[in-house]
Amino acid sequence: MRQRADARGDGEDQGLAVVEQAPGDSETPGSDELQYRLQQQSVLAKFGIEALRARDLQPMLQRAVELCAQGMRSRYCKLLEHCQHKDALLVRSGVGWRDGVVGSVEMRADLGSPAGYAYHTGEAVISNHLGNETRFRTPAFMADHQIRRAINVLVEAGGRRFGVLEVDSPDEGKFEASDLAFMQGFANLIGVAIERQEAERRLNDALQHQELLTREASHRVKNSLAMVSGLLNLQMQADPDERITRLLGDAQARITAIALAHDRLWRGDQVGIVALDDLIGGIVEQMREQAPGHSIHCDVARVQISADTAIPIGLLVTELVTNAIKYAYDDGGDIEVRIAEGDDGLHLAVRDHGVGLPEGFDPKSASSRSLGMRMIVSLARQLRGELLYEDAGPGTRAVLAMPDPRRA
Repeated sequence: MRQRADARGDGEDQGLAVVEQAPGDSETPGSDELQYRLQQQSVLAKFGIEALRARDLQPMLQRAVELCAQGMRSRYCKLLEHCQHKDALLVRSGVGWRDGVVGSVEMRADLGSPAGYAYHTGEAVISNHLGNETRFRTPAFMADHQIRRAINVLVEAGGRRFGVLEVDSPDEGKFEASDLAFMQGFANLIGVAIERQEAERRLNDALQHQELLTREASHRVKNSLAMVSGLLNLQMQADPDERITRLLGDAQARITAIALAHDRLWRGDQVGIVALDDLIGGIVEQMREQAPGHSIHCDVARVQISADTAIPIGLLVTELVTNAIKYAYDDGGDIEVRIAEGDDGLHLAVRDHGVGLPEGFDPKSASSRSLGMRMIVSLARQLRGELLYEDAGPGTRAVLAMPDPRRA
């Protein structure tokens, strides 16, 4: 005899279920009924925690069938995933089945099987005597395992039907309508976990696409700046005016510093982040080529910082080294660039061994007459530090202490 039973759990309607019972089946719960239900609640809670933490779909689905079988005290459980292109149900994960079933066996997803019926109608199916069923057929692989009874519930994820969760048993006995609360709770948790993982995958795809666009933008900016630098170089070669050539060379050095930052941005492992030693090392290398009479040394801490901080630091180093090249020596000499980590942040220093500062030198006063000095003062302020000039005896040391940009 088959009947429809209203399966309810925790006071909420769980939907209608197709329940098959043989004449003479007793509704009286066994002596261990309470312990059985408490164990089911414990298993359900355990899986809920694991499902929320899971990051990979297949291990989560396998864990689901293992715990579901444990909660139902059955050797057999399977998760059937619907294959849209051929309207079939694939055994996606399972426990208890012989080798070759999980991941390979498919069954028709029509109304003629308990699982197909549950999938298409959304109604849970309990069949306690598959051998006596007249409405449903028993799939061949289940008959091979001598399955006598089955319980099926629909798994939905993100508003779509994903498949069916099914517990099977070769033993005498019966699944009851009250088992549906446990099974439906399990199916709901599986659906939520699938939906969350799919949402995370979509978000990750979007982030990867955004990262690709950011890298492409940095690459294009770098190429455009390199083209501008090349045009300035051609102009310097064509213009005999020494003052114009010097101004164009200063502009070219600044453009090169920004271009190097963007070059490191698109090449880096983490989008928007630059290795400071790599960036400053590249800037110094470019300046060595432009000032062959000088020996420029570089000692920079391996610090990962954002582009918003890297670009002003790169420009500041460019300006300070340019000033040392122009004013510290007549025929060339040593220049040292150092950036170190301290307890209070980063410490930048550019030192030469040249003629030293002129008498009464005032950076603020000099900035009103020099674009380079005006940029230095502005960049120091942007980095939330104050640039100090010290007598290095001989030579000059420009020092800037700035807060750690990684803690901003």
